[in-house]
Amino acid sequence: MSDGTLHVPMRHRFWNPEARLAYVLLTPAVVVLGVFMFYPIVYVFMMAFSETNKLSQIQGFAGLANFVELFQNREFWVITGRSIMWTVIAVLTKTLFGMVIAVLLNVKFAGRKIARMFFIVPWASAVPISSILWRWVYHTDYGMLNHTLRMLRITASPPIWLGNPAAAFAATIWVDIWIGIPFMALVFLAGMQAISEDLYESAYLDGVNWWQKFAYITLPGIRHIVLIATLLSSLWTFNDFNTIYILTRGGPANTTDILITSIYKTGFEYRRFSQASGMAVITFVILSILSLVYAKAYFRQEKSG
Repeated sequence: MSDGTLHVPMRHRFWNPEARLAYVLLTPAVVVLGVFMFYPIVYVFMMAFSETNKLSQIQGFAGLANFVELFQNREFWVITGRSIMWTVIAVLTKTLFGMVIAVLLNVKFAGRKIARMFFIVPWASAVPISSILWRWVYHTDYGMLNHTLRMLRITASPPIWLGNPAAAFAATIWVDIWIGIPFMALVFLAGMQAISEDLYESAYLDGVNWWQKFAYITLPGIRHIVLIATLLSSLWTFNDFNTIYILTRGGPANTTDILITSIYKTGFEYRRFSQASGMAVITFVILSILSLVYAKAYFRQEKSG
């Protein structure tokens, strides 16, 4: 029995003049993505399960041998742990400082627009440029940091910031934090400005203090934004190659290497492409699990309202 609805055959839905035009327009983009994105990803996965030569050509199937070699390598676990610690410390710090700065920039004061404009400079600048700038700041003899420490008579022998393992790790984390704080602050600020002023006015009339306003109005109002921002920051921080490689190249003695820099050095300096590909696959799995955890938390928040 017909219900009055016009049923269009499936073939005509996907092969009409408009559909054919869409296919033609999408073909260049699909080809570019296939050649420069999907094919390299597939090839990396293939190399991870294969034996390769010094030119990254696949020589034969290796199964899980590359992963077994990685898991038996203590250095791999040290670098993986350092990558996780690097990400956790940096993202937590960026989130905390970003939230504080967003709250301050959300307050009405003279010159607020100018303050917001200048505050975005670290994030708007290219990461390599910022990293090179900080490399000069950390310079042992001519850097601004050590010069300031000497001038203020805090110490006559400032540390070699990029030559000491602990100091170098702290220094690289700080540069990543310095670059990333403006993004977090601006995203949080945008979320705060979307909250209705009526809620704050009602709270003011009820005698609510500033901390209660923040805990019961501001944070719940931007919780989805905080979740998405921290996910993006985690992905970017975990894969922050430029900061570490420009500042220390993973040194001294590989003590500031994280997975992304170790992958580059293993593949392009040591020419061990199979092992580098295995590390890349493991990185992909870690970030995929992280994204799934965040997605589950996000949809749980959506469901709870």
